Amino acid sequence: MKKNIPAHKKRALQLLKTIKNKRAKIVIEHILNKGRITTGELEKTYGYKHPPRAARDVREAGIPLETFKVKSSEGRTIAAYRFGNLEKVQKKVLEGRKVFPKEFKKQLYSAGNGRCSICNGEFEERYLQIDHRVPYEISKYYKAAKEAIKDYMLLCGSCNRAKSWSCEHCKNWRTNKKPEICMHCYWGNPYKYEHIALREIRRLDLQWQKREIKYFEALRKESLKYKIKLPDFVKELIEDAVNKSKEVK
Repeated sequence: MKKNIPAHKKRALQLLKTIKNKRAKIVIEHILNKGRITTGELEKTYGYKHPPRAARDVREAGIPLETFKVKSSEGRTIAAYRFGNLEKVQKKVLEGRKVFPKEFKKQLYSAGNGRCSICNGEFEERYLQIDHRVPYEISKYYKAAKEAIKDYMLLCGSCNRAKSWSCEHCKNWRTNKKPEICMHCYWGNPYKYEHIALREIRRLDLQWQKREIKYFEALRKESLKYKIKLPDFVKELIEDAVNKSKEVK
């Protein structure tokens, strides 16, 4: 005789059939079997170098997850995930992120001159990823009638991971979920922003490529000579240049 399956597990099994994202499926199946999944398991068992991204895939598929703290086998405090209230499933987003047509990405690539919108690095189109300026976790609650290119940007893999980590640790992500806050954030509008994840910080990501590399090497050599860390050395150069400009005026 089969044991009665709890209602929440039945609901999760029904939802599992609608999910197409591989990582989301793995997380859901693991939680169904074990009751939870930790960042350690996501990394060691499934090989995900950025565990919160896998949990985010589940949330973006419309299924609520709760984050809590547990102790690892080494005694470290790590994050774990379990199902939230499955009655609050976002039915309209069960398919998760939309699949963008190739032409849409080409338009973004052309608009951004083939560069990552954060670090300004130049990449082939295949190495850039379409990113919602307002994270999907927030924007899905405020879908406009028609989305436009201005609502998206292209990011390299490294910058996309950095944005994910920063956004997922932001109070607006966890509680407020206000898109206007995101659009005044560096990660949503890197050329005109007021904060970074609600912290009063200014940031400049730089890459030197091709003929520019010689200038980077020159900067690095000078910073070593003066025993100053390269980022601090660049800041000092900028400060000197600004002060000299003021003197000339």
